[in-house]
Amino acid sequence: MAHNRKRVGATALGLTAIAAIAFVPATPAQAEPSIKDVKARVDRLYHEAEAAQERLHDARIDLTDLRRDLAGLKADQARQDERLDEVRDQVSDAVVRQLEGEGITTVGQVVVSDDPGAFLDTLSTMSAFNDLQSSMLADYDTQLEALEIRREATDSRAKEIAELTEQLSTESETVDDKLAEAKDLLGDLEAEERKRLLSSRSVTRMPASVPASGRAAAAIAYAMAQVGDAYVYGAAGENAFDCSGLTMRAWAQAGVSLPHSSTAQFSSGTRIAASELQPGDLVFYYSPISHVGMYIGNGQIVDAANPGTGVRIAGLYSMPYVGAVRPG
Repeated sequence: MAHNRKRVGATALGLTAIAAIAFVPATPAQAEPSIKDVKARVDRLYHEAEAAQERLHDARIDLTDLRRDLAGLKADQARQDERLDEVRDQVSDAVVRQLEGEGITTVGQVVVSDDPGAFLDTLSTMSAFNDLQSSMLADYDTQLEALEIRREATDSRAKEIAELTEQLSTESETVDDKLAEAKDLLGDLEAEERKRLLSSRSVTRMPASVPASGRAAAAIAYAMAQVGDAYVYGAAGENAFDCSGLTMRAWAQAGVSLPHSSTAQFSSGTRIAASELQPGDLVFYYSPISHVGMYIGNGQIVDAANPGTGVRIAGLYSMPYVGAVRPG
């Protein structure tokens, strides 16, 4: 009897297993994205947009430098033109004098001259003068050719930067589209999950005070006063910033001029080891560098993070840390 009950139980288990297999769908249903997946995707897209914006800042700095170089070249060209006009006038006068004396041979002029020695000295001086004119013209031609080559190179570079600017604009538009997608996806989540997502971002509480003095204190005071302001790509105040825009404006309060670019700011001061960080130092993230914040002590930074977070307080190592610089 016990043996029969075991056989019946085994049969029932087998039928249950078969039924379970029968009801397994041939193609698994598409799983809804988790709150973690959405957060990761949105953060990734925010950073892609920021990296593109920082590259655009670099391109604008390069273009400004190139335009300044070109202005200098044009000034050199104007000076060379004036010099050439002077040379042309001198050569023209020499030709006129030669034409006025045509028909009198050099030997004849020596014979009829009251002072043949003085005339020969004059002739020698004129020959040297003509050689000087030739030398000046040759020098000018050489310099003019060099200037033309430089100008063509500058124009070519300016064209490249214009193309890069257009490319970055297109890239930013693409990232914006992706951000809109991610936000739509976020909008499809339940209200409670959206709340969890927004509250899960790494934001640290505002410190009561930051120990700093001198210029660093002025920079920190400005940056801390912007906590809670919006993040806008390319902005540098008054009520919205991107990462390098915030640090640029903050250190401007201390009389230190920084470029509007995280990459350029990394080259705008003394490199500092993480163990030597002091409040006010600039800290940089990602490789290649595409984000900058300001150290405020106790393992914390203030930075313009992204459009979802704005200007915040965060941990020093909340992003992939690259290095630090002390401005001024």
